[in-house]
Amino acid sequence: MSTLPPRAGRRCHNALNPLHSALYFSPDLGKEFAGIGIVDPVAVYFATRAAAMGAVGADTVTATFYNFNHALVSRHVPAVWEIASPATVLDARLRAADATLRRLLGDEIIASPEMAEAAQLALRAAEGCTRHARPLYAAHAGLPVPEEPHLVYWHAAGLLREHRGDAHLAALLAAGLDPVEALVSHTATGKGMAVGWLLSTRGWRRDDWEAAAGRLRERGLLTAEGALTEEGTALREELERDTDRMDLAPYERLGGPGVARLTELGRGFLATAAAAGAFPSSATG
Repeated sequence: MSTLPPRAGRRCHNALNPLHSALYFSPDLGKEFAGIGIVDPVAVYFATRAAAMGAVGADTVTATFYNFNHALVSRHVPAVWEIASPATVLDARLRAADATLRRLLGDEIIASPEMAEAAQLALRAAEGCTRHARPLYAAHAGLPVPEEPHLVYWHAAGLLREHRGDAHLAALLAAGLDPVEALVSHTATGKGMAVGWLLSTRGWRRDDWEAAAGRLRERGLLTAEGALTEEGTALREELERDTDRMDLAPYERLGGPGVARLTELGRGFLATAAAAGAFPSSATG
């Protein structure tokens, strides 16, 4: 039985993950990748997140990313590795993360004792993660830990992100939700990204979305208006509980006071970054 308060790990993840993920919306990422010859935004995303696995093919990326259309992945992978090697991509990614965090947080926060504290807490939590059946986490766990505290924090937040993400994919499979059904049902909770943005970035068409919604309605999970039914709401809540359970180890390692402190620090950094324009309105509105 866990010694942590209910959903403590989920709350900590929700405080850390968005700042790590801000890199994917950052103009600094596009600038760094243009410098190594990768200019298509979709190719930039696939390369950024997949490079830790090496020069993998489209099948591996589709399997580990889950909700992207394989046809979209295949247009960019493995061709992107002919433009820049995974090692080159990882170096560019770290430079972009450095520039992004400095721009969003400012020099005072970057150099603060709070950032150094958060980095060590996040890294200690990540030491509790496990590799088995977690391909994206395991690939990132093999990367060297950066030296500067703000990059240590970003790196550790990425490890925690992928550890939870791999667990969530297992939960989606167990719930019988295919990639588009997962997107539709998550959006119906009111916590997902904008539908138009999801369609354009994940490579699905509107009729794919409507077909998935139809399948969810047949299962009694979605109403005719596109809202979750009681059964649908229960399924999404069960998904999160299952993910929490499979993602408990890093937060148990850190302990209740450590998790609470890391969550507090992460929320402060995130608020500063959001106020600085870290997230485009097109993705959420």
